[in-house]
Amino acid sequence: MQKNAAQPTVADLKSHMIKLSILNGADPARAARVFEHCCAASRWVRAMVENRPYASFQSLDQQAENVWMSMRHDDLMEAFAGHPKIGNLSSLKDKFRDTLITASREQAGAESASEPVLRQLSEYNSAYESKFGFIFIVFASGKSAGEMLDILKSRIHNDFDAEITIAAKEQHKITRSRLRRFIEPD
Repeated sequence: MQKNAAQPTVADLKSHMIKLSILNGADPARAARVFEHCCAASRWVRAMVENRPYASFQSLDQQAENVWMSMRHDDLMEAFAGHPKIGNLSSLKDKFRDTLITASREQAGAESASEPVLRQLSEYNSAYESKFGFIFIVFASGKSAGEMLDILKSRIHNDFDAEITIAAKEQHKITRSRLRRFIEPD
């Protein structure tokens, strides 16, 4: 096997597309890094790596769905912890340096938010995290900061069971979107 031909690199990730065949042929550590950019839950990443090769993008997508549906509470918390708080642009730069490009693109609506909206996002994020024990998770792509704030304000009134179910669905949307962004069918 040619050394560099089958190994995704950070440069591959920054170009945002990796051929499925390259991912299938990558060593497990490198394949794991690709999947970690899609979801921070280590059990999900491990299962995605172990189930290679994928015959098609559809089979990869179906496996991602199957594995996600088997996630337990600790797995969800690990996946959620892999995200910066909505509107917290400094955490995008500091804590999440490896996924900065992806997360900042997903949260582009927060970048142009007014100071009062960012302040409210911060306040509601803190209240949400205190209430539920995890950060607010929303599929942010295409949403303005105001829209995300409205969603946050409406969801903070949920009970824990309802909210973790919603957050898990939002996380799944994020993961699937990232799979489509990073992995190109052959």
